[in-house]
Formats: sequence, C-alpha cells, structure tokens
Amino acid sequence: MSKPVYGRVLLKLSGEILAGKRGFGVDPVKAKALADEVKSVRDLGVEVGVVIGGGNIIRGELAEVQGMDRVSADYLGMLATIINAITLQDALEKNGCQTRTLTAISISQLAEPYIRRRAVRHLEKGRVAILAGGTGNPYFSTDTAAVLRATEIEAEAVMKGTKVDGVYDKDPMKFDDAKKFDSISYKEVIESDLKVMDMTAITMARENDLPIVVFDVNCPGNLKKILEGNNLGTTVGAL
Repeated sequence: MSKPVYGRVLLKLSGEILAGKRGFGVDPVKAKALADEVKSVRDLGVEVGVVIGGGNIIRGELAEVQGMDRVSADYLGMLATIINAITLQDALEKNGCQTRTLTAISISQLAEPYIRRRAVRHLEKGRVAILAGGTGNPYFSTDTAAVLRATEIEAEAVMKGTKVDGVYDKDPMKFDDAKKFDSISYKEVIESDLKVMDMTAITMARENDLPIVVFDVNCPGNLKKILEGNNLGTTVGAL
C-alpha cells in the first residue's frame, strides 16, 4: 500500500452535515457514516483531528439577529459543538476508534481541556482527537478554529468536508454553468470572495502555508480516496 498523501490532517465538518436528512439536531445514522469515513483513514495510518461546527443546533450570528446578545449566542454555539463532538466520539468508539474530545471551554465531566501537547500526544498514540468548543472565544467561527487547531497540532492539511464536491466560481446549487476548480490559490479565494471559509481562516491558512482540501463528505470513500492520492475536490494553497 502506498504512503498516504498526508500523515496528519484536521477534518473540518459543519454541524449541518451531522444533521443528515433531518436538517436539524443530530442524526445517529449520519454520525455512524462519518465515523466510518474517519475510521477508513485511520486504517491507512493517518492521524486525524476533527473540528465540527454547531450550526445544526444554533448559530451565534443568527441568534444575534433574532435579538440575543452576540457573546451569549456564540457561547451557546460553542456548547453546540461539544454536543456534536460527544455524538461523533460515541459513533467512533462504537466503530473501534479510540477517541478523545478536548474542549476550549471547561466541561470536565464530559471532555478533557484543550491542551496542545495533550492533543498531539493523543494523535501520536493513534487516537482520533476531536477539538471542540471553537477557539473558546466569541466572534470566531469554527472555520477559524479549525485552521488554528490544525496549525497548532502541525497538521499537514485541513480537509473541509462539505455537501459540494469542491470550490466553484459561483454557487453550483444555483447556477448550472458554475466552474469547478481543481486547485486555487489563497489569493484568488480572497480576491474573488469565494465562500470556502471565512476570511480570517483563509488568511491564517495562507500565513502558515496550510493547504485546505474541499470535498464532498457525503459521498462515501471520498476522504480515503483523496488521502490515497486521487484527484478529488479542490485544493486551496500557495500556487
């Protein structure tokens, strides 16, 4: 078997992915499917960290629009990411993957506190490390948290699992003539205002020369295929 393209990755998932067909809350069937994807790349020997959003439960910026204090709403969003993390941890462990959840806000009855060296040690021991609670600060998205954590744990790439198969010049859900990129530079993403990740996350990735691979996580086997060297999705990097 050939060596995987990356030895250590950070998998970024939106909370909406975990909702599955329900569209809201947690779908145990989808959690199991995501666990299968992660296990398939662990079986390749790839070390995997995971950051998952909380949008299937609450979004801080939307709650603010509806009248909630933004800081309070963002903290609720962080709690939502922890709910999702524990859900995914349960599915992974039932699938035979040793998993640890580490959180940026203290919730000791459920998870370990996020300490960079501890997270790295878990990865080195072959455990999946789910890094929850965002950055622990309001006003920062889980996209930014993913790039920050990936940089801290020295991941070789961020694997951004979405419901589309890559980055397009416009929304492929709305425009039939949307053009897909096999690769694109950080600069192009920023200048064209492509919604790959928020600008804070993209800028941080560029400053740390951290590739972002955008792919369709709803298609079984895609994550493994990319790490085996197949040309799927879109790679954002320093071209």
